[in-house]
Amino acid sequence: MRKVKIGNRYIGSGEKVFVMAEAGINHNGSLRLAKKLIKEAFTAGCEAVKFQKRTPELCVPKDQWHIERDTPWGRMTYIDYRHKVELSLQDYSEIDRYCKKLGIMWTASCWDEDSVDFIEQFDVPFYKAASASLTDFDLLNKKRSTGKPIMISTGMSTMKEIKDAVKFLGKEDLLIAHSTSAYPCKPEELNLKMINTLNKIFHGVPVGYSGHETGLSPTWAAVALGAVFVERHITLDRAMWGSDQAASVEPGGFKRLVENIRDIEKSLGDGEKRIYDSEIGQRLKLRRARV
Repeated sequence: MRKVKIGNRYIGSGEKVFVMAEAGINHNGSLRLAKKLIKEAFTAGCEAVKFQKRTPELCVPKDQWHIERDTPWGRMTYIDYRHKVELSLQDYSEIDRYCKKLGIMWTASCWDEDSVDFIEQFDVPFYKAASASLTDFDLLNKKRSTGKPIMISTGMSTMKEIKDAVKFLGKEDLLIAHSTSAYPCKPEELNLKMINTLNKIFHGVPVGYSGHETGLSPTWAAVALGAVFVERHITLDRAMWGSDQAASVEPGGFKRLVENIRDIEKSLGDGEKRIYDSEIGQRLKLRRARV
């Protein structure tokens, strides 16, 4: 399997599972909350935190711009709301400084080409392509042109669309995340065995898991099935206002998630049968017949 270098870290077979916390827009446009999410991700043992960056005028269909909706800041148009939850250049400058101070990587899912130019100001170590962007080849090309590794999510996509995206991007410096784009996702729609399928079809490309379920056990199962990186949304409180909060993991849960991933890594072993030193005493005491 190819190994992809992210910062000073390799992702792939034989390496520690790379754990990323998806802050997304769970900060609700607040730098203070964004920094809290970063701190909780770092404390939990995550190696990267990811945000989402959009240029609202490019990402919101014009027929939805002036539709009004209720928000924590009162009733406003959808386009105004989208601007409200975007972080500013000054905010991202502080995020960049804060992450460097803590020693945690950060990146963003850029939903349009202008947003890639915006995030490029901070020289992030890799880019994420959201499931919704998998068929946007102009955007994929823009991210590829940065020379940074790309992680693609495969939710809401057909197998042909995934193959077309991989063919377009090439397998070099590529990571593929199995995902189901439902928030939260029902267990019967997680289809974790797709991790095996993607590994077989795209042999050599590191495959991981981006989960939107409630609970932690499916993510642990994904690691046991061979996911070499995982991504879960992080929130300070699942009851907070926001479309992704309910499918997110609170700080205590995230800490448990990472701790148990590390235990699973140790438990999987290498598949070669051996007698451990800790078994020898039991073997001598309990074996009735010896060959």
